[in-house]
Amino acid sequence: MKMVLGRRTRILAATTATAGLLLVAGCSSDDDGGKKTTANGVELVKGGQLTTCTHLPYPPFQSEIDGKVQGFDVSLIDLVAEDLGVKQEILDQPFENFKTGGSLNSDQCDLAAAGMTITDERKKNVDFSDPYFDATQAVLADKKSGIASFADLKGKKVGAQAQTTGEEYAKGKGLDPVSFESSDAVLNGLRTGQVQAVVIDYPVVQGWLKDKANADAFEVADNINTGEQYGFSVKKGNTKLVDAINKALSDARADGTYKKLYEKWIGPYDESAASASPSAAS
Repeated sequence: MKMVLGRRTRILAATTATAGLLLVAGCSSDDDGGKKTTANGVELVKGGQLTTCTHLPYPPFQSEIDGKVQGFDVSLIDLVAEDLGVKQEILDQPFENFKTGGSLNSDQCDLAAAGMTITDERKKNVDFSDPYFDATQAVLADKKSGIASFADLKGKKVGAQAQTTGEEYAKGKGLDPVSFESSDAVLNGLRTGQVQAVVIDYPVVQGWLKDKANADAFEVADNINTGEQYGFSVKKGNTKLVDAINKALSDARADGTYKKLYEKWIGPYDESAASASPSAAS
């Protein structure tokens, strides 16, 4: 499993928890001597909790707000945990760890929720839930850069978050983007002039532009429909947990909870986001 040196793995309290942040070095351990627990037929890596791997920050899907990790992904997985009769605990790790399935295969977490696009390459390492969000890539540029479209990025200093489909898309189009570890680092790179524009998921850009200083300095130069859909990932073969996630997503769409959470964290509700189906994933 690829690790990033100098970075500590963190277990963080989710929205349903009241405890503060708990920092630990290394991997999580089980209080019951390593014995796994079953809730509603789903085997968990640690008794009494649904352990979620993510990579912080990535608003509006997951970020630390007032000492708690909150966001769209967090709220949806809280619904899964509620159905299982447990609480959600969040483990912050480098994105690479669960994109490759390493954290899942080593039983550090039950699932990964990180605004992660479903791709055929990633399906080789993990199993995905049904899609829960349709995403596009945005080009956010400095207003003084003269960049008005993706085509204008040629010859410019461009940034992207490491290990993401935004970075892959930019490279696939012949660009050599500066790689930043987190979305916060991407934005900081733009603010400090390290790059003139960035390629990143549009919902992230929407969140940034809610800040007046960002809106005054930067603008969306392009919005690219890449056909991406997000999914939650689990260890390959963990069909019972996939079924539990899919049931929670289906119930949330049916009873209006999904719409409420979408409007809270993303913005105006897009009906197509609720009609995503497994066959649409790629």
